[in-house]
Amino acid sequence: TEFGQLLDLTSQDEGSEEIDLTRFTLERYQKIVKYKTAFYTFYLPVAIGMITSRVEEGPTYDLAKKICCQMGEYFQIQDDYLDCFGDPEVIGKVGTDIQDNKCSWLVVQALDRVTPEQRAVLEANYGQWDDQKVANVKALYKELDLVKVFQTYEEDSFKIIQTELDKVTTMPRDVFELLLKKIYKRSK
Repeated sequence: TEFGQLLDLTSQDEGSEEIDLTRFTLERYQKIVKYKTAFYTFYLPVAIGMITSRVEEGPTYDLAKKICCQMGEYFQIQDDYLDCFGDPEVIGKVGTDIQDNKCSWLVVQALDRVTPEQRAVLEANYGQWDDQKVANVKALYKELDLVKVFQTYEEDSFKIIQTELDKVTTMPRDVFELLLKKIYKRSK
């Protein structure tokens, strides 16, 4: 988890006033998520349960890790989505990923889709504590139809995780189904 935190914290040059969006890549994002969220929140608790239950088969751990990392990525992408588009009354906080200059899924997806003009909007507005600039970024996300992109991702991820769950034979599938039920289409 420290590796993921380090990647997250070093997404921008600490001493620079300039925001460098070139550092926000899907590869970097996936590593942050895997090592900061997926392992800590999903895989390690499951692995501890497996160890205490005396599960010894390596392939069983490999499958558990694969499923848990998929769930962890899905969970973090949901979190990034809710940070921007969630209702603060429901999620219990006002999201600040845009202002905090976070390497979030939404900015990575935006960077993958923007025109040069739209990229200029991101560069001029992302990572700033100014309500109008935050609104400009959110408007760009809507223009890029990132809500729909997220909804498609969510459905695809659910199907992929279900396919992996069908391979679970040497450990209780219920553990994974319980986790998935808690996170699928959550609103907070």
